[in-house]
Amino acid sequence: MTLSHPGDPVRNGMRSAVSIVESSLARIGREDGALCAVTRLLSERALRQAREIDRAVLQGGDPGPLAGMPFGVKDLFDLEGMVTTAGSRILANASPARRDAVLVSRLVSAGAIPVATTNMDEFAYGFATDNAHFGLTRNPHDHDHLAGGSSGGSAAGVAAGYFPFALGSDTNGSIRVPASLCGVWGLRATQNRLPLDGAYPFVASLDTVGPFCARASDLRTLFEVLSAESLARVDPATLRLARLGGWFAENMTGEMERALGHFCEVLGIGQTITVADVAAARAAAFLISASEGGALHLDRLRHDASQYDPAVRDRLLAGALVPAPTVFRAHKMRRAFRTAMHAAFENADILVAPAVMGPAPRYDTPTVTIGGETVSARANLGHYTQPLTLAGFPVLALPLAESLAGEGLPLGLQLVARPGREDQLIALAERLEADGLARARLRED
Repeated sequence: MTLSHPGDPVRNGMRSAVSIVESSLARIGREDGALCAVTRLLSERALRQAREIDRAVLQGGDPGPLAGMPFGVKDLFDLEGMVTTAGSRILANASPARRDAVLVSRLVSAGAIPVATTNMDEFAYGFATDNAHFGLTRNPHDHDHLAGGSSGGSAAGVAAGYFPFALGSDTNGSIRVPASLCGVWGLRATQNRLPLDGAYPFVASLDTVGPFCARASDLRTLFEVLSAESLARVDPATLRLARLGGWFAENMTGEMERALGHFCEVLGIGQTITVADVAAARAAAFLISASEGGALHLDRLRHDASQYDPAVRDRLLAGALVPAPTVFRAHKMRRAFRTAMHAAFENADILVAPAVMGPAPRYDTPTVTIGGETVSARANLGHYTQPLTLAGFPVLALPLAESLAGEGLPLGLQLVARPGREDQLIALAERLEADGLARARLRED
């Protein structure tokens, strides 16, 4: 029997949804005290839905392509009857959501079952998932190291084997950074391709969302469900690959430089494309994020500033003070960089770049050296992801196989495509996984 969708074992009666959900909940209960990837279990809802799915299968129904598959939900997506905290105690007394976020609803309609909300940086403002209210999410492969953020709980939960996929959001790298540090697949969709209804905003003009998953072979089904669209079948052999140079070829650790070089050598990637003004694009992303984030929270900052994590509060306050002409220039830079990125695809279909500078840093490492300067280790986890944010193109975080990355902590790359060409990214991911060049690093039982 050929299984073409993740939910086929349940649809075909080979496994029960209840047993899968019970196993997921039990594992979280056993292990998450140390990992801190999960903020709330959804046991009652999950088991109720699992029983409904099993009953439908017994009656000859088809619960959908994701039947019985448990998933994690970053705690900025609405879940019916629950308060959406966005990682902050400020929202603890808000009204419960009246309905699921659109993306959660689409997954549930396809048979998937939300089992937990996942930890995140407060209001998604950070790259570490070190939350003053809910704790530090640790890297599943070494608890002394960061999982990355802001969607760190979702990435860590997939890598720890809690669930096969999870929802996250990505403004400046919040899917790509934790996916790379935890060694799983993570897809930042094209700007505005996936609906944000029911997702708490951070920077409305930059926010996008997407899935983390353990297998590239599940990405197609997941994305088709999330987008409510069918993806074209692309022959990966026809795709033209090029490496991003300049900014994206500097400041890597030795491990990352060797792994990226080996990856390009194996795939025969000889072309390097350099995009101008990447540093300015990153600065613009910083400014737009700070300004819009600060404006969104300004009223609360006036009345409840003490309820914020002090580090988040200070960044938001500083952002609220950015002069309007400076923000205008940042948006002008954004338009120019988007044009430059479009030009980069004249002779390529997929651009390859590092996702992070190297393996996950220790949680207690305050600084790193970039270009001879000592800078914040956490803030610069987005060194390679943040500039690409401005373009709004789809980006897939790819977990390098141990044959390329070595046996240490995971390493991840970014694959960038033209807007709307997630089909190309997923086709290439499927081929790389099948060829053993990219594979999620999942913690064994």
